[in-house]
Amino acid sequence: MTTVHLDINGHEHELSFDPRVTLLDALREHLSLTGTKKGCDQGQCGACTVHVDGERVLSCLMLAAQAEGRKVTTIEGLAAENGDLHPVQAAFLEHDAFQCGYCTPGQIMSAVACIREGHAGSDDEIREYMAGNLCRCGAYPHIVAAVREAAEATR
Repeated sequence: MTTVHLDINGHEHELSFDPRVTLLDALREHLSLTGTKKGCDQGQCGACTVHVDGERVLSCLMLAAQAEGRKVTTIEGLAAENGDLHPVQAAFLEHDAFQCGYCTPGQIMSAVACIREGHAGSDDEIREYMAGNLCRCGAYPHIVAAVREAAEATR
């Protein structure tokens, strides 16, 4: 057992678990933050994307202990405290950028990073920088439109 102090969505947590626990499992199984989805569990689908110190990370490939002392943001921490949606969340709703919705949290977390990184200048650039997130339903045209709109709204 190891004890880890995690800053998740602005709240401090002290957790004790096997040092082999991934950040994804710490979020879902130990903190009941189930917005981050377990897709392939091999870092290939992007459903588990979260931000660590503002950078997108595949939480299934990161040990929870590696997040010690770093700021982790999940989909649950993206909206404002008063409940106002993040512009990317609002744009996803506006453009119906989801079908089954399973990949949506990871898509949104990647989209926020894509815009913040300055990689939303064109549809081709959005597609390239969102390529690590797979949608089995094929909602890609709506996702690109939502990212484009959110990027324009935040300029």
